Amino acid sequence: MSVPSFDGASARLHALVEKLQQSGAIYSAAWAEAFAGVPRHVFVPQWYGQETDDRGITVWRRNDAADRDVWQAAVYSDQTLVTALDPDTAERVGERAWTGIPTSSSTLPSLMAQMLEDLSVADGHRVLEVGTGTGYNAALLCARLGDRLVQSVDVSPALVEAARGRLASVGYRPHLAAGDGQGGLLGRAPFDRIMATCSVPRVPAAWIEQIRPGGVILTDVSMGIEGGLVRLTVDKERRATGHFTTTTGRFMPARSDAHAYRRPERAPYAPRAGSRPTTLTAVDIREHYPFRLLLAFHIPGAELVYHVDDETGAMSLQLQQHDGAWARAPITGERAAGPSAIVTYGGSTDLWRQAERAWRWWNDHGRPAQDRFGYAREADGRHYAWHLPDGLRWPL
Repeated sequence: MSVPSFDGASARLHALVEKLQQSGAIYSAAWAEAFAGVPRHVFVPQWYGQETDDRGITVWRRNDAADRDVWQAAVYSDQTLVTALDPDTAERVGERAWTGIPTSSSTLPSLMAQMLEDLSVADGHRVLEVGTGTGYNAALLCARLGDRLVQSVDVSPALVEAARGRLASVGYRPHLAAGDGQGGLLGRAPFDRIMATCSVPRVPAAWIEQIRPGGVILTDVSMGIEGGLVRLTVDKERRATGHFTTTTGRFMPARSDAHAYRRPERAPYAPRAGSRPTTLTAVDIREHYPFRLLLAFHIPGAELVYHVDDETGAMSLQLQQHDGAWARAPITGERAAGPSAIVTYGGSTDLWRQAERAWRWWNDHGRPAQDRFGYAREADGRHYAWHLPDGLRWPL
């Protein structure tokens, strides 16, 4: 798809960069210059906005240069724009509307800027980007480091080819490859920096093997209930240690298949075992990201989902495990406490009691933010998180 130009691009780009500087997302002159030199509209010729149609169905509506004002305003705003849908789940339900699961996006510019600053690149650093997507981030890296030092891999050959064309149209020719980025890019290693714009359940061994000692890995680690961005330094013994960053943001999961996500197998929900009062509410969990992160350390492999009662339509926040155990608390507009907060549960494990213990620990330790937690991958593949002030560890 050709990308039209428009007269207001330069002014809008300047305004976006200025906004990112004012917010603190960009604080170095080098990255300000890089962002100012890369026109985002080239990399987002179309995007999908989520809305509800006349029938009450949630759909993704395609936007492009046909509606010039909407397109321009969106492209140069600080928002994530969904750019591709899973063809296995996408179904056309209108002239420009589809249902389906997003598989690629152009990331929130402020998040991209914060991550690039966190990456701490220097002149001469060789970088691997995992998740080419639209090609916008690869262009920013090229603007900062030069084409020959930037490599980018994406599981979708179609996305790679589209990105290649967009990059070339603005004068950038980094090395692009199609494949599972969880395997790195062996033929182009070693790297000084690896940056992933997708989430992984564990830091892949291939990344550890392909980075130079002293190199930095920046990725989103997804642990079930929650996840977050970690910045890790790899030593000579191939240990990767670091911490969760002050930058918060989540990415779509890494895929081994170019078109669809693997659907996890789950046992049927266990029968209802009972209800009881609780001092931990759904509101408490929803409002505190660092606590959700801690909860993921305490209950590895569990998930946090929304549950809607088939009969009443009431919505709850539900903890669940793959063996069918679950526990849920109602979502209300106010924080309830004491006897008025009720948890219902099923299965052999009372998940909510584990969550309550984590809640007490978090409050007793002064409600630490996410950057007070470390993350490590040992050379033998073991992963763990720990509380930086006292060293308490949680195996993952």
